[in-house]
Amino acid sequence: MSAKTQLPIPTHFDSAKVGEVWRVPYQDRAKEAASWARQHELQSAVDDKTKICLLAIDVQNTFCIPGFELFVGGRSGMGAVEDNVRLCEFIYRNLGVISEIAPTMDTHTATQIFHAVFWVNQAGEHPPAMTMISLADVEQGVWQVNPAIAHGVVQMDYAALQNYALHYVRKLDLVGKYPLTIWPYHSMLGGVGHALVSAFEEACFFHNLARQSQTNLEIKGSNPLTENYSVLQPEVLEDQEKRAIAQKNTQFLQKLLKFDAIAIAGQAKSHCVAWTIDDLLTEIQATDPALASKVYLLEDCSSPVVVPDVVDFTEQGESAFQRFAEAGMHLVKSTDPIEVWVGLNLT
Repeated sequence: MSAKTQLPIPTHFDSAKVGEVWRVPYQDRAKEAASWARQHELQSAVDDKTKICLLAIDVQNTFCIPGFELFVGGRSGMGAVEDNVRLCEFIYRNLGVISEIAPTMDTHTATQIFHAVFWVNQAGEHPPAMTMISLADVEQGVWQVNPAIAHGVVQMDYAALQNYALHYVRKLDLVGKYPLTIWPYHSMLGGVGHALVSAFEEACFFHNLARQSQTNLEIKGSNPLTENYSVLQPEVLEDQEKRAIAQKNTQFLQKLLKFDAIAIAGQAKSHCVAWTIDDLLTEIQATDPALASKVYLLEDCSSPVVVPDVVDFTEQGESAFQRFAEAGMHLVKSTDPIEVWVGLNLT
């Protein structure tokens, strides 16, 4: 097919179901994908002259389905659902030119430093969800590590873990990002919330078979001792003794930068999306600032964290995207033809 021709949306896609959880009929979609490839003369992605990656950050039920743990509603109240309608349509329309889809998956267990059970106050109570734990809170003993979790979860004695917790919030304070947030239990490994949004999973599966391009799932966030908003690295890499507790995802970073263009979408714009892009930009600027021009941010496929009457990170998300644009990345719409915003020979 001509890469300059956007494809129609397959009849199986139902935009009204994007905000729901359901089972993808894999065998049916596999047959349809093979037929779709023949009908539209789609080549295998390995033969693409211009390699384009769609990096889809945390398009999971926990963030994207109303009523789930951390639904990203944005200011419209239905942000992630609206974003994912556009994201799925973007994939289907550009099926012939997207070489690979790389979804990241936030992956957690109950006892992690950003979940309530990790912390207690003097009365032995856990912090409510959305509590912001500051450096002063830990220094003054307002919040302390829960002694019951020290040995069994992270194999530290209590004093060492308490010292680590102080080190952790101090590192966050020095970097100047958001303070430690106690998030509701979310993206729990093995749970329904952890799964990819059904409509998005279906689009990835369809792309996988129509283009013979394996969907590249990237797992992040399972380390109990650090937050991991960005797929490229956790928030803290060393403990108070400068011993490594985690490492950068260098292999994935290097793979991303080999593509001719990287389109980025997902949730939430103010957090995991912004910080993944920020880490990507940091590496680009240290390597070759001109590489920023190969990054395209799908503005209409991402929403910020907004909890009415509690927090609103809309301005932080917009400010981050503007900074990325000033560094040479492109702000684009999912409805813009790829050949227009990439400006490369896609045939």
